Amino acid sequence: MVRVVDVETAAGGARVHWYETGGGREPRAVLALGHGAGGGVEARDLRALAAALPADGVSVALVEQPWRVAGKKVAPAPKTLDVGWRGVWPELAAAGAPVVAGGRSAGARVACRTATELGALAVLALSFPLHPPGKPERSRAAELTGTGVPTLVVQGAKDPFGRPEEFPRDDGFELIEVPHGDHGFAVPKRADLTQDEALTVLTAGVRQWMPRIGT
Repeated sequence: MVRVVDVETAAGGARVHWYETGGGREPRAVLALGHGAGGGVEARDLRALAAALPADGVSVALVEQPWRVAGKKVAPAPKTLDVGWRGVWPELAAAGAPVVAGGRSAGARVACRTATELGALAVLALSFPLHPPGKPERSRAAELTGTGVPTLVVQGAKDPFGRPEEFPRDDGFELIEVPHGDHGFAVPKRADLTQDEALTVLTAGVRQWMPRIGT
């Protein structure tokens, strides 16, 4: 059962959707995930992790940014997204377990920019937008390499915002490739794996990584 908590922030009202360990167990970690600029917490990768991780003793918090809660169609500037994320952090930390900051696309950028400041244990970057499509010269690699904490990137092989081979490989982060995946980890019907199998690559990779960062 999902527990929904409304949180007031300096950027407006945010919402945290808690997928908890259940059974009276205290979580050994919290995985907090923000959504992208083009969608919300219903994204397939966020929902897949929310379904898989509680069985491992990890509570998952899907964070809905104020602009999305307010029903707006366009995301605000990055600094405003950071304000909203900072505002929900006390709710995330109140679970009493280490918090892994993460998100998909724009949400991954927020997690990277604020990880050290907020005391995140690590960062999970899903579909990190390394550059705008077709503009590799406008790299955002500095956000990714500057987290200051252990970082895992999960990237679709066909992501126009940055294919796995475009990422620097010697800057202290790990990378998992989802075969055939686009920016939303969708795979074509002709691919040699199903959509469910592609999501399993993602969730299995994250589940294997979590214990290595001390959770």
